Amino acid sequence: MLRRLLPTLCALVLGLAGLGWGLWQLQRIFATEREDARASLRSRREALEQYARVSLSQAVREKLEAARPALELAAADPLAPAQGLYLRERGEQLLPRLALHDSGQDTPARDRYTRLRAGTEVADEEDGPWVERLALMRAVERALDRRDGRAATEALVAFLHHRSRYVLTSTRDVPGHLVVLETLAERGNVVPQLMQSLVREGLDESQGGRLDGLQRLLLLKRSRFTRADFDFLRERVVALSTRTGTPVMDFEARTAELAAAPLPLPASLPGPSLVRSGWYLEPRGEGHARGVAVDPGALLESLSREMRERGLLGPEGHVRLRGTEEVLPLATLRLDVETPEWAREENAMEQRYQLKTGMVVLCAGLALTIAALAFLGQQRKSRFLELKSDFVATVSHELRTPLASIRLLAETLEWRLAQGVESRDYPARIIHEADGLGFLVENLLSFNRIDKGRWVPHLSLVRLEELVATLRRDLEGWARVPVELTSEVGERELLADPQLLRLLLANLARNACAYNTRNPVRLRVEALPDGRVRFSDNGVGIPEAEWERIFGEFYRLRGQGREVPGSGLGLALCQRIMRLHGGTLRVAASSPEGTTFELTFPERR
Repeated sequence: MLRRLLPTLCALVLGLAGLGWGLWQLQRIFATEREDARASLRSRREALEQYARVSLSQAVREKLEAARPALELAAADPLAPAQGLYLRERGEQLLPRLALHDSGQDTPARDRYTRLRAGTEVADEEDGPWVERLALMRAVERALDRRDGRAATEALVAFLHHRSRYVLTSTRDVPGHLVVLETLAERGNVVPQLMQSLVREGLDESQGGRLDGLQRLLLLKRSRFTRADFDFLRERVVALSTRTGTPVMDFEARTAELAAAPLPLPASLPGPSLVRSGWYLEPRGEGHARGVAVDPGALLESLSREMRERGLLGPEGHVRLRGTEEVLPLATLRLDVETPEWAREENAMEQRYQLKTGMVVLCAGLALTIAALAFLGQQRKSRFLELKSDFVATVSHELRTPLASIRLLAETLEWRLAQGVESRDYPARIIHEADGLGFLVENLLSFNRIDKGRWVPHLSLVRLEELVATLRRDLEGWARVPVELTSEVGERELLADPQLLRLLLANLARNACAYNTRNPVRLRVEALPDGRVRFSDNGVGIPEAEWERIFGEFYRLRGQGREVPGSGLGLALCQRIMRLHGGTLRVAASSPEGTTFELTFPERR
């Protein structure tokens, strides 16, 4: 067959090669057009992204520059607001301010304050500055007790001068200063401006030094106190500030702003960077950085609005940060400029490309289909000739065998009758061979009528038990080996053509007997729910890979199939009979112990 198909195959290959080369060149032109359009759109996008990157970088830098005075003031003055400001020096966060309280559980500052107020504080003689400080505090108290204003002022000046000269521990200095100012507020008649300065920001001395006020001092020395001491002193300072008319709102705000832990910001920065958590940071050497709080979403929305006003974006265009990194260096900041107009342009461009590609593919598919149909037509023609030849040879062989047997039996019968020899079984054997010949002819005629659509089934209610009984009688007539047929069908009735069902069961039974090496042959018919009927045998079985192919026309199993006579139409006819009834036939199970076929009939209405 290959020799007959070779010229057609060569012509088809050459034609397809020429057409394929032309379609490939056309597709290259379409792809080049698409890439050029994409490059143009990409260049526009990159230009706008560059503009957005520069604008965003300039905006955050200007925001930090505008916050520089507030940043410097907050770094120097603990009472200055530091919200939205960031400062790190030597690897430690200064702004936003941290609580940094002593982790101890004792309250030395409160205990000393209590003793100072009660007059029970006793200083160690070896601690000279504290002894002097206590003496000056008592001098202020005695002058106030005597109501000697001049002496009280001199004692206060001496006390303040001593504070500027000697630095004592905060747990001594702050409670002592607080007690002195509370005593002045309770008993003295001091100048309000002086008292407010001592309570709040402090005094500048002529030598260039500075005496911090209580509010500043407590915030500056907060790390020297435990949390309990700090809360106690804060309450006393607030009470003193209220009593003396000193502003206290910013002091309370600064204490409320004290954070328990540093901000989770990167320790090292590659350069000016935008942090997604809401900060813009600029490094200032190793371990130094400053920054300002920003809202990336608001900045991008403002930038998108500005670009829309300039006509760079459509009404629904917007700018977004690209990627998922937490730290975004300005030098490599990546932005996405998105607008529905571009998406529509891309979709239109892609649709045009897909349409052109689809046309190319369609042309190629049509060409391949035509070539395949031509090749298949030629192949089917050759195959038809081969099948015709094989079918004629097979049927001739199948017809010749029973005819030869009938002739031989008839001649033998004639000779025996002439010789007067007993020949009782010869007529039965002639009838058996004639039945086999008739069954083959009936299969051929039935297959042809069903295949051509010329068999109209005459449906009626048929009791399955009657079909099994008919099959049992047929087996007794033509089976050459003992056959045991059992059934479990009950009163099941089928809406079917009785003649076709009898032919179907006969083909299944003949195959079961032909492909069987056991004695006796055991067959079983079983009715199941949902219109299913199972036909089982104890034959040699069917390999699973052949379960679908055995229902093909003229297909016979290899191995045993070559040794068993037949036309290869039995199972193909059975399947067509089931399809004619609107049902199915399949191999439900098969093994060397036997095969089970399952017939499924449609539900009766």
